[in-house]
Amino acid sequence: MFKLSDQPINPPALCDAVRDPAAGGFASFEGWVRNHHQGRKVASLEYEAYPALAEKEGNRILSEIHSKHDIIAARCVHRTGHLQIGEIAICIAVAAAHREAAFSACSAIIDAIKSTVPIWKKEHYTNGSAEWVKCDSCSGNAIHHQH
Repeated sequence: MFKLSDQPINPPALCDAVRDPAAGGFASFEGWVRNHHQGRKVASLEYEAYPALAEKEGNRILSEIHSKHDIIAARCVHRTGHLQIGEIAICIAVAAAHREAAFSACSAIIDAIKSTVPIWKKEHYTNGSAEWVKCDSCSGNAIHHQH
């Protein structure tokens, strides 16, 4: 249901993975690498994860969302490695009998993944500096800052 990938994400394949004759609604989310963050020009992003824990937590989230929302299926893939501007960093696909459940589940999944799954983002800026973002809880945070 949830997986990490060091290869580009294929959104149509994710859509096909949740397709079901009982589904009348589908919602998806793609998180793209953008060229700015908080007024700084971003050149690229780098994602690192603790794979075993990230996949366990990601699957726990999808199972929990499945039980709380009236959905048929949900899948999520999150990239790791170095990504360029415009690449897909995360893709979520949700199928449900009705659109409201698909939309609400998709939104809940991205919020939960961003807040609890051990995936860290490093921004590489156009001025040559780099910095780990929202990494205050990282062990040894001083190591995660580079200027």
